[in-house]
Order: sequence, then structure tokens, then C-alpha cells
Amino acid sequence: MDAFARLGPDVREALSDRGFTTPTEPQREAIPPLAAGKNALVLAPTGTGKTETAMLPVFDAIVAARDAPGDPPREGISALYVTPLRALNRDMMDRLEWWGETLGVEVAVRHGDTTQYERGKQADDPPDVLITTPETLQAILTGSKMRAALEDVAHVVIDEVHELAAAKRGAQLTVGLERLRRVAGPFQRIGLSATVGDPDEVGKFLVGCGRRDPDRAGDRAFETVEVAAGSRVDVSVVDPDITDEDGRLAGELATDETTASHVRTIRETVAENESTLIFVNTRQTAEALGSRFKTLAEKEREAAGGDDGSAPDDADADTDNDADTDAVTEIEVHHGSLSKDVRIDVEDRFKAGEIDGLVCTSSMELGIDVGRVDHVVQYGSPREVARLLQRVGRAGHRRDLVSAGTVVTQGGDDTLEAMAIARRADAELVEPAAIHHGSLDVVANQVVGIVMDEGEVHAREAYETVTDAYPFRDLSESTFQEIVRELDGNRLLWLDEGSDALEKSGGTWQYFYANLSMIPDEATYEVYDMSSRRQIGTLDERFVLDFAGPGETFVQRGEMWRITEIDEEEERVNVTPIPDPAGEVPSWVGQEIPVPKPVAEEVGRIRGEVAAALEAGSTP
Repeated sequence: MDAFARLGPDVREALSDRGFTTPTEPQREAIPPLAAGKNALVLAPTGTGKTETAMLPVFDAIVAARDAPGDPPREGISALYVTPLRALNRDMMDRLEWWGETLGVEVAVRHGDTTQYERGKQADDPPDVLITTPETLQAILTGSKMRAALEDVAHVVIDEVHELAAAKRGAQLTVGLERLRRVAGPFQRIGLSATVGDPDEVGKFLVGCGRRDPDRAGDRAFETVEVAAGSRVDVSVVDPDITDEDGRLAGELATDETTASHVRTIRETVAENESTLIFVNTRQTAEALGSRFKTLAEKEREAAGGDDGSAPDDADADTDNDADTDAVTEIEVHHGSLSKDVRIDVEDRFKAGEIDGLVCTSSMELGIDVGRVDHVVQYGSPREVARLLQRVGRAGHRRDLVSAGTVVTQGGDDTLEAMAIARRADAELVEPAAIHHGSLDVVANQVVGIVMDEGEVHAREAYETVTDAYPFRDLSESTFQEIVRELDGNRLLWLDEGSDALEKSGGTWQYFYANLSMIPDEATYEVYDMSSRRQIGTLDERFVLDFAGPGETFVQRGEMWRITEIDEEEERVNVTPIPDPAGEVPSWVGQEIPVPKPVAEEVGRIRGEVAAALEAGSTP
């Protein structure tokens, strides 16, 4: 039976209106168990229709429940769609809004930027589907009106579950889901993910390990639907040779010939394709590369307009000039330390075809919609197989189209590492997700959260709720008791030793909300362009204190800025744009990407083989 045939007439009619006649591979495999109400982990490359795979059966179930004769309609939220990024929330809202309007299902989004008015509206009249983040779910579980709305939750979709499984905020989310279960009872859990090395672990992370509800078939069980990524990815590894042109380019960019060869190679790859994402591993690298690309684009524009940058006098030359301008390779920069407005602007321009390439960090890794991507460049070793597959998987978002990628390496071990990772990707040897097991700060935060939810709870119930979450299944009672006594001693909750009841204290509310997020705080300064009166991005406090001062120049958004003033009280750096190409590249606090042990071992073997070959008389 066709997968779409498992869905009701309203959803099938909407599919027809949308022009969807044949399901994608993930949809073909996953819609039947999801339509039957089963939990599932769907593993597939980006762009294979994972969102619709999860949400079509959910929409169908919501419509069926609404139209069921005799049953009172649900007053609260029927489904939660949880993503790790606010930007993904925005994309999901755009993507699901049409389906909601067509099916008469209200879809709304809620995160840290949601206005107080909109929050109040959602509390008084809850949507059918709420798109949110893990941290916002933590917050709404404690509100009386939203908590009542959550009683009707029947489906939870966790997008990019592999990203959350490897983060402490993901461990926090698993307890949050068990807190939600205390409110709503058992609900369907759907995880959407890129390829991972250990699907069974990620599936257990998703569904938890507590007692199964005998009244809900398949409770705590899950099915895995996996679409192989390695067979859909074509990756080449390039260590560019230095040419005569690189010597000239090095002079123009005030850099060395090796770096110039990397810039040239990447620009040639971008020019050969219509739309290219250029992934780098750090924001510093993004800015350094971006500034060089923009310098060369500016020179191309000047050449298109004449030697002095002016337009040709001959009116008949207009057509030729347009052609020359079209030849300019436009490459922009995108990362998390640029302002929201700047990021949205470059995303929209890339989607519209106004930009040829986008230098980006992991900010673009998780499926933010930027339209069609023809090719992906990874600058430097991606460090992990999973990261390479996730990034290159952004290219070729059409059915049965192979995702093409090029790794431009920086020589030596960087090249060997990239070769090892590319080989392992082809063999689908993906690293396991590094689940954060037993994080005690998460336990402390979530015990206080349970008390915030319920006002008073028995310590045994709180312990069972925490240990029903997979990352905390091995938490001992004695360790839990130590944490509770520590919280009690710091007046973050009150422990009644006689009855073992946990209750709110004077410090409960403040502690919970101050520690709502497991994302490390970074002290930052806003960067404000005085000429356009717009925020450009942020700088880390350490960079501002160590380097920044009036008159100093630095790179951000791939462009040069001179500092005019630093407002310590407002934590703001006021700047003006300048043409000077010699600016400081900022540094930001960020997490280093570790190299997995099997990759390092393979690099060691390759080095050994090369050394043996050289000793035997081979030439490099």
C-alpha cells in the first residue's frame, strides 16, 4: 500500500494540492508506523522530506481527533515540534503554516524572542501545534495556563535529535519530556536526525526507559527508519597546488601563497556552480576567508565598471557591463555572532540567487532553509564523519540527486585527516552520539523544575521521573539524595525530612530560571554600525577588553570596521565602515571539534605507510 494511502482524505487532498504524488524514501518507510501511532527515529540526509515524514501523520491524527464523532474536541496543544535553534523554528513555521491553514490546524511558534502579547494569547487560546526549543519547553511546563494546555499533547517531534543527543541541553530535554509525560500521559515520540553511528542509543535517548503504559501499545518502544547517507554523497579531497596566479593573488590579499591558493580554489569551485555553501570550523576562519572573498569581489566590480571603478561612457556598453557584473563572484558570511537581521538578509539573498556562495559555520549545518544548494565546500578537515555527511548533505536537495562536496585542505595532517574521514564516510562508519550520561548539574536543575511544576512532590516521584530519562537511568538513590540535600542546604528548595516531600523555597524560582539553559553563557558586546544605525553582530568580551579601542580596526561580516566608541555601560561597540583591508580578525569563545580516535588512528596508519614507502625509495 502506498504510504500516502495510510493518511486520511483531508491530508491526501492537501498533498494533491501541493503537487506531492510520490512519497520520498523516508516517507515511504516511516509514514506507515507513524500513522499507526508508533514511536520512530527517522535517519535520513537533509532535504529528503523528513519534516513532512513526521508531520503528515501528526496532522492527520489531529484532524481525525477533531472530527471524531462524539469525542469532545481537544482544548489544548496536540503536538510539540522541538528544534535546537530559533532560526529553525522560524523555518518550520514557514514550512508548516500552509499545511495548518489548509487543514484547519493552528500552528504557532514560541521561543525566547516571542512577545509577551503573543505568549498571553497562546496561554488563553493554545494552538494545535506549537513549534519551540528545548529551553522554552522547560519554561512553559511551569506556567499554570500552559501546563493545562500541555495536558492534551499526543505527539512530540524532536528535530535534529542527533545534535541534542550529543549536548547537555539534550540530557535536560529528556527529563523535560518525562516531566511532560507526568502532565499529558504517554505520547508519540518522533525523532528526526541525520545519519548517526548508533541509532539504538539515540532511539533510547528519545523514548526514555521508564515503566511502559500497558494501555498504550508500543509505549517506550521505537522503530528505526534509516536512509543511507554515504551512498548519496560524493566527496573529493583537494590540497591545492600553488600556481603563478597565487603569487599575484597573495600580493593583492596581503597573505601568503598557500592561503591564496586556497582562496582561488574555493572561488573557482563557487564559480563552477550556481549556489555553494562553504563550511569552516570556526567563526574566525569565516571572517578571515570572507574578507578576502569580498576584497576580490570588489576588485571584480571595479574592473567591470572601468579601471577607475566608474561606469563606461558608451551607452551601448550597458549590456556588456551587465554581463561583466554578473561575472562577479559574490560570497557572503554567515555565523552565530552576526546579528539576526544580518543572518536573515544573507539567507534570503542566497535563496534568491543574489549570492553565489556563503561562508558559514555550524550555524548553517542544521537544515536552515536557504533554497537549492548545488555544491558544498568544506575548508579544512571536518574533523568528524558525521559532520562531513551533515554538511555535504546540504547539497543536491532533489530526489535521488547525489550530494557533491569538496574538502579543500591545508596540507600535511589536515589532508590525511580529511582523506581518512572521506573514506570512512563512504563506508558509513559514522561516530556514535556522545550522550551526556548522568550530568549532576542537569539533575539539580530538573529536580527544582519538577518542584516548580507541581509545587510539592514526593522525593521518590522526583527520583523516578529523572531516572525514567535514558541519560540518568543509572543515577543512584544515594547520589540523588546528596543532590537534594545540597539544594535544600542552599535554600533552592525545601526538603521535609519527615515526609520526604520536596517543596518550593524562596530561591526556587530564581535558581530555575537562571539555569534554564545548559548553553554556556558568553559575555558579549553588540557591534553597532553608526552609518546604517543597525546592529552587525557581537564580539566576545575578552576580545573587546584585550584588543578593542577607539581607532582600532577589525573584520566582521567579512568587512572592515573602525571602532569609534566603546560604551561599557551599554556593552556596545560603535563602529563605522572603512575600505582598509588590514583589520584584526576577532576571536570568539567556541567549542573545539574533537577528532575521534578511529580517525586519528587511521591518519597514523597512513603516515606509517607513507614513511615506509619513502624509505623504500618512492618519491612523494
